[in-house]
Amino acid sequence: MSFTWPLDPQDLFVERYPQMTLGLPVDEVDAVRAAVTGMWPDRPGGWVHEWSALAARHAAAGRHRLAAQAYGWAKFPSLADEPKRTALARQVEQYVLAAADFPVEFERRVLTVPYRGGEAALPVHLMAAPGLPADAPVVLASGGVDSWKTDLHGMWEQLALALPARLLLFDLAGTGETSHLPMTPDGGAEVIDGLVAYARALGNGTVGHFGISMGGYYSARAGLTGAVDASVVLGGPVERSFAAGRGFAFGMDGIVGNALGFDAAPSGAELARAFASFDLRPLLDRDDNGPMLVVNGTEDVHVPLEDTTVFEGRRDTRVVLIPDTGHCAISRFGEAMAVIVPWLKDTLVG
Repeated sequence: MSFTWPLDPQDLFVERYPQMTLGLPVDEVDAVRAAVTGMWPDRPGGWVHEWSALAARHAAAGRHRLAAQAYGWAKFPSLADEPKRTALARQVEQYVLAAADFPVEFERRVLTVPYRGGEAALPVHLMAAPGLPADAPVVLASGGVDSWKTDLHGMWEQLALALPARLLLFDLAGTGETSHLPMTPDGGAEVIDGLVAYARALGNGTVGHFGISMGGYYSARAGLTGAVDASVVLGGPVERSFAAGRGFAFGMDGIVGNALGFDAAPSGAELARAFASFDLRPLLDRDDNGPMLVVNGTEDVHVPLEDTTVFEGRRDTRVVLIPDTGHCAISRFGEAMAVIVPWLKDTLVG
């Protein structure tokens, strides 16, 4: 189930330009920005058409990593129609072709995990520094509702090279290659529980969870329940984000609505009802969390500051607020990683 919704593509360039230019040359991003006049039409001037044309040029020249990045923006921000789904499939193809040149060990697998009384197939990526022993810790890692495992390759590569741990990268339920499963608090958590069990058998039994944005919701949940041995929450919504009447910025209502499984644009009331069940207050009221690190920028337009500061004073929990940056501290990401990497090292291996 999916739907399109009114969305000015130039708004996305305003918000996501720093991310776009992390993985692609500035002049290429600027050229696409100048060419795009509409979000959904699959024709010249359309978002998916212009980004896909850039990706195809890179693919034809054998620049597979750049092609994967561009196809990633072509399918952004949601798999709301067939052209977006086609762009995702092409992104995966180009990414797998690029893997031969990665400076990390890489493997793509399709796992089967328990899901609502049955089973679900889940494509995942395993990534590690060259020569990492098989009995190393494993860290589950995911992005959020619109930035998925393949989109964030540069970040994962940096993390894999810095950690004495193997990364197990996945897309949240309702997103990316897991979009066949709607995002729900319990269903999404059940998928992750299956991944945790797999990760414990894969390595030495020690498992961490690093979640970004909505991925941080699930890593917070795993940390608060003590399901993992280390939990990093980067820009994760946990309580105030799900309050009725909050509203969304930069088209996020349509992105979230697609992830939740709606087949038409939901009303504010419908989103509020769906979101109410995500509130982690019952877990925040407990005191059996595992080690947690909670990080975000102070100027986040998506996640209220209180969803980070609510963790202050908790047992075995460190909270870091990075000033003068927004959601997930993206414009000062190096500072965030300078906190996250040593904390994970210390917590996973002592």
